[in-house]
Amino acid sequence: MPLLRCEIRLWGRGRRSILRRLFRLLGLVVLGLLAPFVFYAVAALTGAVIPRQTADVDQSASSVEIILAQGVIHYDILIPLDDEARSVFGFAEEAGVPLTDPAAEWLSLGWGSKAFYTQTGTYGDISLGTTWRAAAGDSGAIRIEVYGPLPDHPKLRRVTVSPEQLAALRSAIRRDMTLEPVPLDVEGFSDTDAFYPADGRFNMFRTCNVWVGEVMAQAGLPMGVWTPTPFAVTLSLWWNGHLAD
Repeated sequence: MPLLRCEIRLWGRGRRSILRRLFRLLGLVVLGLLAPFVFYAVAALTGAVIPRQTADVDQSASSVEIILAQGVIHYDILIPLDDEARSVFGFAEEAGVPLTDPAAEWLSLGWGSKAFYTQTGTYGDISLGTTWRAAAGDSGAIRIEVYGPLPDHPKLRRVTVSPEQLAALRSAIRRDMTLEPVPLDVEGFSDTDAFYPADGRFNMFRTCNVWVGEVMAQAGLPMGVWTPTPFAVTLSLWWNGHLAD
């Protein structure tokens, strides 16, 4: 009997040792899987506060508002739909974007993965295939839409710029499109938007939010060197003093 009890104790200790090793192995596997995401998030926060090279554009008369509209995974840039905007992006009228509608006050412009952007009208449309294609690398697309008066809302982040900065922002966005843009033959998110091919490649390191930081910097607005997520854009806007609150 004493020998049997000893064998039982040894078996129990051996089993606990095996379980501890299995838990340690599982912990290492989970840590290995999470490490890239943690590193990406930390790098995004760091990139948001490291200054990017900014174009030298006159900002002495900051008197015009633009809006950066934040979604769950994406930022759009909204600029006033004035005569200059209608002139620069007038080609979109032929594709059904009502630029000359008297009720239209804002021109919305967003850049993203052609496959992901044009095939995911709602988050329920997101598929593994389009997500992987976007992350691995895809051609870019720009979406153009118009809106009427917009309310004050925490996700509509208003930034005051000078007329020169607004003009530079329009030009920076327009340069990302072909000289004579041809709309993509895809169904839009609404009856009044259109998609166009855009320069540049989308991937997990150059996302739609990185593009926002790029064109803002080209317009003489200080931004972080790398803003791949909406939170990184928001942090960079706050860090650089663009947000009143």
